[in-house]
Amino acid sequence: MVKKIRIGDVTVGGNAMVVFAGPCVIEDEKTTLVTLETLLEVTERLSIPFVFKASYDKANRTSVDSYRGPGMEKGLGLLRRIREEYGVAVLTDVHCRHECGPVSEVVDCIQIPAFLSRQTDLLVEAGRTGLPVNIKKGQFMAPAAMKEAARKVLSTGNDRVILTERGTSFGYNNLVVDFRSIPLMRETGFPVVFDATHSVQLPSERGTSSGGDRRMVGYLARAAAAVGIDGIFMEVHPDPERALSDGPNSIALGDVEGLLGRLKEIDDLVRQTVSPLAG
Repeated sequence: MVKKIRIGDVTVGGNAMVVFAGPCVIEDEKTTLVTLETLLEVTERLSIPFVFKASYDKANRTSVDSYRGPGMEKGLGLLRRIREEYGVAVLTDVHCRHECGPVSEVVDCIQIPAFLSRQTDLLVEAGRTGLPVNIKKGQFMAPAAMKEAARKVLSTGNDRVILTERGTSFGYNNLVVDFRSIPLMRETGFPVVFDATHSVQLPSERGTSSGGDRRMVGYLARAAAAVGIDGIFMEVHPDPERALSDGPNSIALGDVEGLLGRLKEIDDLVRQTVSPLAG
């Protein structure tokens, strides 16, 4: 039985697939709000639970010269405004222990980036906030190892854990998705999300930045929905070719409704015909 996790008014592990979507990083207020407002309209039309995601800082960029975001103070200010004015649940990621406290006062869910999924002190500090903690599976980690990552959060008395699959390193500059990881991670008792856009990333493929193949996002997302997932994670941008981070693997805002509509159809079918969800 998978635990139900509340993020604001949204239930992950409940009776519907949850969508976690937004720009990779906050570029400016206009781009962020246009993306948010479109996602709100689309998910409302499709009756899909929605959590907005955006980063105030991307500390894991390939190059020291890459754009990282507006920083904690300005970024959290915009995320606070979004949460209060739009009434939407908000998720963002943290990279250092000292960020957890200030971030927890603004958002509804803290995310641990894949590269940091073994960082004990960070996981423990995130757990101490009492907020739900979404742990992305490291590209170098086996699905079973995520149980130990979750235990680091559980050690604080916080059992509000979500696990996210985002692909596994396959040689240099490439990722593959082993869909066995979804049911394997759900055996931990925690809900599992599939990160459809980072799974098509080509890490550091461009030398000073990562590449990606957004053409594959729909295929992998539909496959994950057919396996059975509790949520879908995707990075969205009005114009991915101009995005300042993860553009090659981001979905164009105009393509989101069509993809989510198909995913909802698959998810509804899986929930009608398979019990429990993934096995």
